[in-house]
Amino acid sequence: MNKLQPDDFAQEKTTVWDFPVRGAWATHKPDYRGNFAPQIPRNVILNYSNEGDWVLDPMIGSGTTLIEARLLNRNAIGFDINQNAVNITSERICFEFKGNTKQVVKLGNAQNLSIKDDSIDLIIAHPPYANIVKYSDGKNPDDLSSISSIPKFLDALEIAIKEMYRVLKPGRYCAILIGDTRKGQHYIPLSHFVLQRCLQSGFALKEEVIKTQHNTTHAPRWSASAKHYKFYLIMHEHLFIFRKPAQGENLSRIQYSTWKGIQKVQAAEIEEEWKGLLDWENKKLKGKIK
Repeated sequence: MNKLQPDDFAQEKTTVWDFPVRGAWATHKPDYRGNFAPQIPRNVILNYSNEGDWVLDPMIGSGTTLIEARLLNRNAIGFDINQNAVNITSERICFEFKGNTKQVVKLGNAQNLSIKDDSIDLIIAHPPYANIVKYSDGKNPDDLSSISSIPKFLDALEIAIKEMYRVLKPGRYCAILIGDTRKGQHYIPLSHFVLQRCLQSGFALKEEVIKTQHNTTHAPRWSASAKHYKFYLIMHEHLFIFRKPAQGENLSRIQYSTWKGIQKVQAAEIEEEWKGLLDWENKKLKGKIK
């Protein structure tokens, strides 16, 4: 096993995170396709939780978040729809470490978490980006990565988002890392759709971090096509940090970080459009427009 702690780690201070070298301390490995760099959960855990807190990862993958929770003396619970992910994580969190916390791994569905309401201090989730990477080869219909339809994927993910909202303590934070995709040489802003669903579910947006990508498997394969069809390779992801407002909290000061604020902006835009249309009709009736 590698060293338990990184030698040169420094907490991030801006909204752009760049990790050219993926962390390889403790039992972290890059062999699970689609897993994220341990620097991501480490930064989130250090900034948004305290020692002894409970951290939830509803889609554990290879256990990156739970490994970091163990190293940073946080209790953690993780679920995954795939038994393979549960097995890998169970193995990787079993290393000797002087701490007084526990990390629990269970087979489970993020859409139906067996956790009490308002009981989790921090959530870190890295859902699949629709069916870009299929973790169960399409054989498990409950696996979000089995869904090719963007609307159906978002509907299914929204159920999981509402579950995350339910179990999170008021005033605490939920971090979701999500990327975008492309079809027909055109950009699909999957992250923006996910952001909308999170805000609709009641979360308030605390931060948006742009996380750059390095050494992706698709870059060499798509370089020639990108040049020919004139599109750019997607080399970034979005890390959204949400806060669960307290019951009855006055959100007027942060209204534009909430769904109601977005609706207010949209309503104002529609009102302006109607006003412009009515002005045009009035001018036309008065003969000013022919």
